[in-house]
Amino acid sequence: MSRLRVVHTTSIEYDAPVRASYNEVRMTPATLPGQHVLEARVEVSPRAAASRYTDYWGTHVVAFDTQVPHTRLDVVATNLVEVEVPPGRPGDTTAHVGWDDLADRALQDELVEWLAPRTATRPGPDLLAQSREVAGDLPPHEAALAVCSWLGGHLQYVPGVTGVHTSAEEAWAEGRGVCQDFVHVGLGALRALGVPARYVSGYLHPDPSAPLGQAVVGQSHAWLEWWAGAWTPFDPTNGRPAGLDHVVVATGRDYGDVAPLRGIVSGGGGSRLDVSVEITRLR
Repeated sequence: MSRLRVVHTTSIEYDAPVRASYNEVRMTPATLPGQHVLEARVEVSPRAAASRYTDYWGTHVVAFDTQVPHTRLDVVATNLVEVEVPPGRPGDTTAHVGWDDLADRALQDELVEWLAPRTATRPGPDLLAQSREVAGDLPPHEAALAVCSWLGGHLQYVPGVTGVHTSAEEAWAEGRGVCQDFVHVGLGALRALGVPARYVSGYLHPDPSAPLGQAVVGQSHAWLEWWAGAWTPFDPTNGRPAGLDHVVVATGRDYGDVAPLRGIVSGGGGSRLDVSVEITRLR
């Protein structure tokens, strides 16, 4: 078990005063089997009235609006989370199903949102052909593991060459991208094979050698989960299962369902965004 404190700070500076802004924050970790939230708060400056709700995908959302003129908006999410490996994580083969099971119409209807192609995740013909070759005649769980492990050797992690609107096909053609692109490519490949898969956003502690109590520069991160009888989390960017250093915040069909901060403003002109994540391992 690990206990992690995560401080996620987002600051936006505007070229001209914003008269009002309306925002949604998805930075509160989920309470799940194997993940327990001990503390969670979101602070906003300028101060704003906030409401909380759970969205369609089960993500905790803080919604707020600021009605006073401002040239800077700060959002700080502070969370304390315990993470342990729950039953059904990688290594448990008792629940795995076959291709005939995944082809069942009732099951496909139940999992349709994790199977349907999306603009962000739709694979191009080259990715589709290669992923089918990698999957071969393997059963669904082993095929998904093989494809997601293979992706890391064909995509290079390079920040700044893609954006939030880059599709899986575009990232694959570029051959470079960030965690969001690795996940979109993985989702596109798995769904095209017939394996239900979903996008997971959260945080990653990047340094297992950091001593307890030492704050390190962390990451707002993304990985995926596939379903072959049970949900299996895998981090294609790092080529390994998600583990005790991963904190789940949200799940969705693609990045568009889980963006940490989104909103609209009245006024403001241009803007500059600064994001930082600090993670401290306490246990």
